Amino acid sequence: MIELCLLGATGSIGGQVLDLIREKRDVYRLAAFSFGHNINKALEIVEEFEPDLVCAIEEFDANVIKEKFPKVKVTFGNKGLQQVATHDCLCPKVINSLVGAVGLLPTLSAIEVGRDVYLANKETLVIGGEIVMAKAKEMGVKIIPIDSEHSAIFQLLNGNNIDDVKRIIITASGGSFRDKTRDELENVTKEDALNHPNWSMGSKITIDSATMMNKGFELIEAHYLFDLPMDKIDYIMHKESIIHSFVEFLDGSVFAQMATSDMRLPIKYALEYPSHSYTELVERLDLVKVGTLHFEELSVNRFPMLGYAIEAIKRGNIYPTILNAANEVAVGLFLKDKIKFLDIENIVKEALDNPIYEKFTSGDLTIPKIMSVDELVRIQILTKYR
Repeated sequence: MIELCLLGATGSIGGQVLDLIREKRDVYRLAAFSFGHNINKALEIVEEFEPDLVCAIEEFDANVIKEKFPKVKVTFGNKGLQQVATHDCLCPKVINSLVGAVGLLPTLSAIEVGRDVYLANKETLVIGGEIVMAKAKEMGVKIIPIDSEHSAIFQLLNGNNIDDVKRIIITASGGSFRDKTRDELENVTKEDALNHPNWSMGSKITIDSATMMNKGFELIEAHYLFDLPMDKIDYIMHKESIIHSFVEFLDGSVFAQMATSDMRLPIKYALEYPSHSYTELVERLDLVKVGTLHFEELSVNRFPMLGYAIEAIKRGNIYPTILNAANEVAVGLFLKDKIKFLDIENIVKEALDNPIYEKFTSGDLTIPKIMSVDELVRIQILTKYR
């Protein structure tokens, strides 16, 4: 029996992990999980899966769980997330599907006790990739991607020599506004932005897809996951989301991983690597039905956030943290109807160009430095827009 420690059980990825557990209850057990603010969904999960440990973000919600399920161990907050990641159980697998910088410390906690991490939390590698990958190497553990694009690359590289890779090409659907001009983005609404044409995702990731920050984060993730320089990582618009990534080799061969748009496939592959065992959950790809696949240039002029992400990783050190913190706050403000869609770009750009953060760029990147800058960026932006 494989026991899963699931960070972010009530989100989109978490819900699809639960689908896989339901399909193979003789293989998987939910031993521990965390949740954000969806207490009703969390109560349903506890009722159905009977975990040992539950972590809430808020203490009030933790007390609700504790009162209704007195036999379940309950914790809360950031310390609780780390307890989920290190929960003592047999054959543990840690799945991090949290959204935001909050995912970094639980990932490190899991690594420090010698556990592989099945990663859907982009921000872990965006802000702490240098530290996380070094610690994983030191502890002899794996960081296995759950993102569809990185799972595709992971599958395509399996059995191939990384030195033979000319470049990897990450595909992008283009998000909710892929067919709109810059002028047409002036007055788009939150509801418009949340209407993704291909994927069903959480609100924050859907907005990141619309701005293309999501793709920028994925470039940074790929840099760390596959230990490739940024000049070997490319991107292309592919509206159908059928091909999830390409790998081009030195001899001119180009491999592509194709599948329907269903996150349960990369989650399943990560958990069962290197097996491609049968599942009834994922719809089979019918290329005749699809008919045609389209590819277009992905322009940083049309999607400036992609360029900001590339700029941040090239600057290195603390700049990816600034990028992420500014983006998290800006997306939150947009979702609360406090700013317009294009203001997200402006806030991120202003943060990257703010000279106040230059004093943090000297010396090695450390967790305390990341946490300090992350907090400072958030305070600076929220003070301006409160």
